[in-house]
Order: sequence, then C-alpha cells, then structure tokens
Amino acid sequence: MIKVQDLTKRYARTVAVDQISFEVAKGQIVGFLGPNGAGKTTTMRMLTCFLPPSAGTATVAGFDVLEQPLEVKKRIGYLPETPPIYPEMETVEYLRFVGKLKGLSGAALEKRVDYVCERCAIVDVRTKLLGKLSKGYRQRVGLAQAIIHNPDVLILDEPTAGLDPKQINETRDLIKDLAGEHTIILSTHILPEVEQTCEQVIIINKGKLVATNSVRNLQAQARGAELVVVEVAGRTGPLDAAIVQHKLQQVGGVSQVVCKQQSDSHAVFEIESEKGRFVRGDLARAVVQAGWDLNELRPTAMTLEEIFLQLTGSEAPSEEKAAPQEVLQ
Repeated sequence: MIKVQDLTKRYARTVAVDQISFEVAKGQIVGFLGPNGAGKTTTMRMLTCFLPPSAGTATVAGFDVLEQPLEVKKRIGYLPETPPIYPEMETVEYLRFVGKLKGLSGAALEKRVDYVCERCAIVDVRTKLLGKLSKGYRQRVGLAQAIIHNPDVLILDEPTAGLDPKQINETRDLIKDLAGEHTIILSTHILPEVEQTCEQVIIINKGKLVATNSVRNLQAQARGAELVVVEVAGRTGPLDAAIVQHKLQQVGGVSQVVCKQQSDSHAVFEIESEKGRFVRGDLARAVVQAGWDLNELRPTAMTLEEIFLQLTGSEAPSEEKAAPQEVLQ
C-alpha cells in the first residue's frame, strides 16, 4: 500500500531525510517514531504531498507522490496533531464541507457524513459548534474528516495528544477498529501506545532509518540475551536474599542478577543471561535443588522505550512541530 525507496529531503546543506526505505502492507497499523528533528514530520509531509522529495520515490496505493499528487491525496486521510477544524462551524456542516472538498456530493455525501458520525461517536454533537466541543470530541471530529472519503491510507500525527486517559482509550480503540479497512501510519511520542496499537514500527534518527520491524522482533534483536524475573521463597523458614542471589549468579550463562524486592520470606530477582544463552531451565533447577520454593519464573522483554533509547542514543521521542493543518484537497 505504501512503498518508500531511498526517499531524501534536503534543505540547502541540511539533509532532513536521508535515503530511507520501507514498505507498509495493506490494512496494517504502523508506528512511526523518531526523536525531535529526526525527519519524522518531514517524511509525513512528503507522503501527503505537502513537500516534494529531493530524491528517491514514494508511492501510495500505487501512485507516485511527485508525479501523481492529486491521485495520492484522494487516497489519503490526514489528521495533524491539532485537528484542522473551523470553530464557527457546526460539526455536520464542517463534515459536509470537507466531504465536498474530497469530491463527495448528494446522497453519497450524506451517507458518508452519517457513517463517520456513527463510527467516530459524534452523533450527539452533530449540531454543536466545533469551537464549543471538548478536546476529545474535536479529536474525534478530526478523525471523522480524515475518513469521510473512505481513504486507503490514514496518516495520524499525535492523535491522542492532550487527551485524558478515558479519551485516549476510546481513540485507541477507534484506531484499532479502523485497521483492516485502512492502512494507518501512527506518529506519536507515547511509546506504550505504539506497543498496544501497532503491528510494525519504523524508527528514524537524524534523517536515517534505524529500524523497521514488529515490536516483538525488535525486542528479540535488541536484547540478544534472555531477561528473566524469578521469585524465590523459603520453604521452611526465613529466606536470605543474598545467599539466593549468589547461588543464581553461579548458574552457567548468567551475566547479572539484581534483587528487585525482598522480605523475610521471599525475594524477587531480575536475571540477565549472556548473549545467546537461555537460562530459564538451569535457574529453575538451581532454585529447586537448593531447597527453595520457585514461586515465579518468567521471561520479560525490553520495552519499546528501551529499544528506542538503544537505537537512537537519545531521550524518548517528544512532540515535533505539527505538520500543516490544511485539509487535504
């Protein structure tokens, strides 16, 4: 559905995007991540035909962003960080306006307006002024305008920015529901949101692509070793956490043992193996043979934030300057 090959954007001597390549399959939700100044917003502007690339190619639904921008725009729904709404217009009036810009008219337009109002749960604010709506409702209206022409691709820039936890969950559920019908690129600095929502992650840093894979595969590649949480309890009396820690450290293939929690009767340890070693079986045997109870033994994966820091050598991503707020025409 989206194919990017050696895409590059230069500004005088500055290379904002440097020969990045990736593909997004039809119906996928893809998280697009990068620290401030990484080139994330520039890339989205090129995909939405707001900016022409300096080199390379990008196609959306088979249409080239440079040679066929109008065809690309017909197939893209775009929600910038700040929804492109007119506060003096009513919700339904605004959606009709956007629908007409996207080429809809007559009964087809009314049918799509009714559909997106229902889909985005804004039926109860159809006749309210946009300027009077809460942040959560404005975000939903923004999503409604993005999908009113039933685009193949949705590009969402910080769709949950400024929302409360309930609104975040509602917006996240809506995005998940839209997957399959639409291919979605989700740009956000809330990394747990990407872990819960996205099937694939694209990470860029200093204009270059540093990773594109599923979260699970990135976790496996980034760690390269096993990380295990073990809870040990004394079977007949108090437990000496220091003795247990020393015993676990002696297991072959273990590189580090950290006591995370302890009491008189039990202790919890985080254990990292040497690269390429898997030590869960040996750890279980060591605990049982020492006469302790093994209450828990489970592998734990790196968080997406840890992977991001490892790949970019920077702080977790923060909000970039929002892309232009014009409605795509």
